[in-house]
Amino acid sequence: MFDLNQFGLKQMIESGRHLRALGEDATSMDQAALEVTSFLYSKFVDPLTEQPNCALVRCFKTHPFGRLPQPLREAARASLRHPDQAEPAETMRCLCLLASRGDRPEWNGCDGSEGHRAIPLATVEMVERAPMIARLLHQMGLEAGELVEPKGLPGGVERRSFDVFHVEDAVGSSFVPAQESFVKPFGVRSVIGFGGVLPSGELFAVVMFSKVRITQETASLFRTLALGVKLVLLPFAGRQVFHGN
Repeated sequence: MFDLNQFGLKQMIESGRHLRALGEDATSMDQAALEVTSFLYSKFVDPLTEQPNCALVRCFKTHPFGRLPQPLREAARASLRHPDQAEPAETMRCLCLLASRGDRPEWNGCDGSEGHRAIPLATVEMVERAPMIARLLHQMGLEAGELVEPKGLPGGVERRSFDVFHVEDAVGSSFVPAQESFVKPFGVRSVIGFGGVLPSGELFAVVMFSKVRITQETASLFRTLALGVKLVLLPFAGRQVFHGN
């Protein structure tokens, strides 16, 4: 077990070792991502209460609209301002929810996540209208224009070292939406996000909504854990992303 209140170099090394061992029995990227979110949700706990440190842990990945399973294509269409407009371009990138684990039953799966299953990223303006996504990109060192490029992120970017998205005080932050319906009632105090880019040029990111305060020093340790997550997802890059599809 690990505790975000006492997370240091030793725990970072140990949790990274556990992360890298995940996904061996998975047959798709979303199954591997579920193992990642389950580990981060169930193994980071308060040592006294044994309650999870996080209210919610999610894993996202960008994916071309034209290669989405039909239910996610429909979710992406529904997220557009005018769902009855012309069919989106096949190359339009969407930020897809691969896996989710959390305190509420509906958070333990992707189907119950209204509005987050497949977020269209057709233009820079659309990215910037989603403050947490825009901030996540900025703090990771990416530009919105890179994300909406139809060919994916530019070659070589997967070898870059990415920073960590961190909101130390989630309550009242303009970067964390749903303050009244999510942040306050579920005791979210800090948010961290970390990820990288797969060889296909697709972005992946894990976002943890923590019920304990996470300092910048602690958040920076998750930069290393991003590599562990990448190694879990990598075998499925360009292959089987969605289970059963």
